[in-house]
Amino acid sequence: MSAIVAIVGRPNVGKSTLFNRLVGKRMAIESDVAGTTRDRIYASTALDDYGVLLVDTGGLELDVEGDDIEANIQEQSHVAIDGADVIMFVVDVMTGLTSEDYHAAELLRKSKKPVILVANKCDNPALEESRYDLYELGFDEPIAVTALHSSGFDELESRVGKELKALDFEKGVEEVKDESRIHIAFLGRPNVGKSTMINGLFGKKMVVASKIPGTTRDATRIPFDYKDIKFTLVDTAGVRRRGKVEKGIEKYSILRTMQAVDEADVCVLLIDGTEGIANQDCHVSEYILEQKKGLILAVNKMDEFATGDERDEAENRMIYRLRKKMAYVPWAPVVFTSGLKRKNLFRVLELAESIADERDREIDPDTLNIWLDMVLAKHPPKGQKGKRKFAVNKIMQVGKAPPHFVLKCDWPEIMHFSYRRYLENELRSQFGFSGTSINWSFRASNRKTHLK
Repeated sequence: MSAIVAIVGRPNVGKSTLFNRLVGKRMAIESDVAGTTRDRIYASTALDDYGVLLVDTGGLELDVEGDDIEANIQEQSHVAIDGADVIMFVVDVMTGLTSEDYHAAELLRKSKKPVILVANKCDNPALEESRYDLYELGFDEPIAVTALHSSGFDELESRVGKELKALDFEKGVEEVKDESRIHIAFLGRPNVGKSTMINGLFGKKMVVASKIPGTTRDATRIPFDYKDIKFTLVDTAGVRRRGKVEKGIEKYSILRTMQAVDEADVCVLLIDGTEGIANQDCHVSEYILEQKKGLILAVNKMDEFATGDERDEAENRMIYRLRKKMAYVPWAPVVFTSGLKRKNLFRVLELAESIADERDREIDPDTLNIWLDMVLAKHPPKGQKGKRKFAVNKIMQVGKAPPHFVLKCDWPEIMHFSYRRYLENELRSQFGFSGTSINWSFRASNRKTHLK
């Protein structure tokens, strides 16, 4: 089992930069704005040949008053401390010790966990000497690093290894491929209930949830097992219309959301049942379709938009509107959920598992071509330009996750788009592939040119 190493400290001391350098890629947003990191950000990596789950946290502060979001950030940091095996306590030598540093040090001593004091931003010898002032915090000798330039990391990793050895952890990274988990990205407009849904699945606060739009900034990845199926749940920032997206942190948050879609197997698009279907919902679903992902349409807040005998009628109306406005994804299942009351949440996971299986299916070549002969006889292709006439000769499956089919054709460039839609509808009717996009390629039988 991997050890858990948490990175903690007051706001803006370089925790996220340190996290990204240790992981080897930019997963947490780096910013000079205090409070950028709001959730716990997780990543599996190796430190001194020990497999660890590294956790980035929001800054620890004194006297958090009134602001629900800030209180939640503090709660997330405390949870990370409680669950950690080893803690990296990061301080900024450029600004010197503050009351927040002393407060954090007191909190960490009470945790009784091994604490490694990290003196960050030691960019020159004078600043490196100032790290000795940090002994006032009551920990062992601080390790001087510059997270921005990855200096001092060998000593830091060695210290982590020493602490893990003392805790009887064994070296070695678990040979568990990331592909063994089904990655589910939760997407939607701000304040639609993505974080609340993830918290509802766990039955406790795993990510910051608030009624204030824009609470989630990073794409937060959380491992979750259900009925022996391994998932990675990804909470993302709410996607607003382009004109509403502010420069800076929010812009990078949206990029993280798009990255989460690229990495996902299945995307859950949450739609606010109390507000109906917005154009932005359609834009997000189109992006998911472009990336050839699995898709679940989750109409959230079902407990608010209809009650009693009106529920069935309201749900039927919503399904009708979804199928009309998102006619380009008729294969996406619709589920009605309530993140707050934990209704139908595990149904989402069951659908995601089924969709992941559909994405991984392969059809026997002979079966495919028998099917092709049947659909061509049922509805022969049309399309002609001069002496050129469109025709379909053969079909092959060349990939999966997503399923990818290649059709060898005569003059594919003059094929009418409606015939492609006919072929996909017939393929789904015969073989399923419910809930997943399908990738099609139409290639010339006797020429090098092709059309995708």
